[in-house]
Amino acid sequence: MGAVFTLSQGKERFLVSPYEILGLLPEKGKYDEEKVERILRSLEIDGYFELIDSDRKGEKTYCIRMREAGLAFRRQDIQRKRDLILRLLFAAVCGLLSAAIGLLLKAILS
Repeated sequence: MGAVFTLSQGKERFLVSPYEILGLLPEKGKYDEEKVERILRSLEIDGYFELIDSDRKGEKTYCIRMREAGLAFRRQDIQRKRDLILRLLFAAVCGLLSAAIGLLLKAILS
């Protein structure tokens, strides 16, 4: 979804080829045109955008119309990262507090 959001450049409707999407995906994922098609269809079902297949000078092209979930993707992504950081920080603080209480009890009882 990040690649599609980047290619949209804030527009609600835009045209994009599978190769433009492939160019933004990490190489270690070993993506091909079929895999990108399946991912795009899944994202369409999830309500991020509407996807229409088209042809532009013999080249396969997608016409994408972003929906509310797609337009709010960046904000939701930032919020997910913030929540993850807060959870990790909370776990670390709880771990440190637990260790400190353990050491304190050990010192008191010995």
